[in-house]
Amino acid sequence: MRLFVSVDLPDDLAEPVAALQGEFAEASGLRFTDPEQAHLTLKFLGEVAEDRVPTLSRELRAAVDETGVSPFTVRFDGLGVFPDLEYISVVWFGTEAGGAELTRLHEAIEQRTTAMGFDEESHDFTPHVTLARMEHAGGKELVQKLVRERDPTVGEMRVDEIRLIESTLTEDGPEYATVERFPLE
Repeated sequence: MRLFVSVDLPDDLAEPVAALQGEFAEASGLRFTDPEQAHLTLKFLGEVAEDRVPTLSRELRAAVDETGVSPFTVRFDGLGVFPDLEYISVVWFGTEAGGAELTRLHEAIEQRTTAMGFDEESHDFTPHVTLARMEHAGGKELVQKLVRERDPTVGEMRVDEIRLIESTLTEDGPEYATVERFPLE
């Protein structure tokens, strides 16, 4: 099972995500994510044997509980890229409010999952939602211009749970299914 831990954006934010992607429509080389599947990844786990899922679920529940994070509001805005504006592989929008809570959740999940033997993140955590991946640099200048000049607000959501998601890769892109939900108390 190919798994990750996420905060899924609600359906009512799909339209603003699509509208923001539309601003990048003229930038060749971008492969856009499905706005209906927009999410903020707290931890990518990769391939996980099915018999490890019960233990993983217990550890995720413990991680959420130990943070003491109650339901909170995230406001999504701003643009960014990974790894940097000179070499763009991912275009994303970030968080204005709620970043501290997301970071606490990420850190607790990171600690518990690395103790289980999952790979440690190789970079600092930046709460973000991926808009597109850059497959070639044809539209790089337009992307750079938009990231430098635009500061869009996508919307807000109440975060009251995190999810363990299975990602199945298909010819039409990834398909996501919720394996388990972990409510914030």
